[in-house]
Amino acid sequence: MRGNVVDLAVGIIIGGAFGKIVSSVVADVLMPPIGLLLGGVKFTDLKIFLTDPVVDAAGVITKQAVSINYGNFVQALVDFLIIAFAIFMMIKGMNSMKKKEVAAAVEAPAPPPPSNEEVLLAEIRDILKNK
Repeated sequence: MRGNVVDLAVGIIIGGAFGKIVSSVVADVLMPPIGLLLGGVKFTDLKIFLTDPVVDAAGVITKQAVSINYGNFVQALVDFLIIAFAIFMMIKGMNSMKKKEVAAAVEAPAPPPPSNEEVLLAEIRDILKNK
């Protein structure tokens, strides 16, 4: 049981690091070209303003704008899809390796045929049973 707990802990640590790597790939490598193709859009800047900021006469913002940041959601969704696909492929590969192990275990060699002594002893036993 201790080995399983250690395996789980290692999996969680690697998963966290993998998540950060994928987030960086999505934010820094994938989304900029996609935003460029969509007309120079930066996804983290996409938002719907519910209220405008309040600015006083001196130009100081006294009340921040309220907005729905759906660009961050789009980026998180792409992160999730990439991580989910990678984990799906990893589990699929592990399952196929397990199937190969099970198939190898099922195809165990047949026991060797009995020796001449065993055959003779079995015949003697059968003869004694019949008497």
